[in-house]
Amino acid sequence: MTDIYKPINDDRNNGSSNAGSEGHGSAGSPEGGSSGDAGRALLAGVVGGVVSAAGYLVYQRLPDDQKAKLQAQVRALVESRLNELRGRFNI
Repeated sequence: MTDIYKPINDDRNNGSSNAGSEGHGSAGSPEGGSSGDAGRALLAGVVGGVVSAAGYLVYQRLPDDQKAKLQAQVRALVESRLNELRGRFNI
């Protein structure tokens, strides 16, 4: 079974018991499940900000030759991904 056809947890539990999911911000409740999602999104944003700031500080301390190598590696990676996407979508 591929991931596309796997049922979502809400779909599995929806038919058996609706009473247990009411208090947790389900789709049928007034919150719409957004309180848990907002907390996760905020946490992901904070963690992403900390990681990017740490990466920037490390990058700034690199010697120029290592910065140039890193830039070349990133360019090669982005170019390969773009070529892969162009191949998939026939652009």
